[in-house]
Amino acid sequence: MRGSEFAELKAFAAVVDRASFARAADHLGLSRSALSQTVRQLEARLGVRLLNRTTRSVSPTEPGRRLHERIAPMLREMDDAVAQAVGSTARTAGTLRINTLSMAAHKLIAPRLGRFAQAHPDVVLDIVIDDGLSDITSEGFDAGIRVGGRLQKDMIAVRLTPDVELLAVASPGYLARHGEPKVPADLQQHACIGWRYPGSSKIASWEFRRKGKSVEFVPEGRCCPTTRTSWCPPHCRGWGSCTPTTTTALPKHCGMGD
Repeated sequence: MRGSEFAELKAFAAVVDRASFARAADHLGLSRSALSQTVRQLEARLGVRLLNRTTRSVSPTEPGRRLHERIAPMLREMDDAVAQAVGSTARTAGTLRINTLSMAAHKLIAPRLGRFAQAHPDVVLDIVIDDGLSDITSEGFDAGIRVGGRLQKDMIAVRLTPDVELLAVASPGYLARHGEPKVPADLQQHACIGWRYPGSSKIASWEFRRKGKSVEFVPEGRCCPTTRTSWCPPHCRGWGSCTPTTTTALPKHCGMGD
């Protein structure tokens, strides 16, 4: 069956179902004159009159009634099949590849995995924890989590959290031996634990704010890990001072004078 023949049958069925050219035209998104012409083309092609038309009503002839009885169930079944096919694509399914910082994986993704699995049982999460900040697009990821200062200029981004505050901390034992710094400049005399992104030689700076003014300090020391999860234990064992986030759980060593 050609497309035009199917369109003619569907137009005819719509007129019979609604007993009105006007209502059928609205349903099909056609003008009344275009719909009338389509039905006439069907009648001409079949060589039989299918509809009785008056100025006030429209009804099928006997051949039209028999044709409608045969094709109406098939047309409805086809419409249902199309609707079901479209509806099946509305359910989220497939593999979602995410590239994320280790801190975001622990604090943002991990606590939500259970709820996500229940809400989207057909989704497979492929989570790559990468503090080296691979290129999200070229590496084939669907999404990534980054700190604001490391966003690429053309990246479409949505803020996930408020600004994350960093704390300058040290163990009681270290402070007892080396004294307590009072201002950021004092840190130059202390063994600080730095941090850098994997694959980069640049050490991340510490930023201090007071009364709207910002001061940056680049730490120097004997320890410079490439993951934030390594920051806490060394300073707790007397290596020096570091800057975990306010969301980091500090080990008990910090309060025991190690």
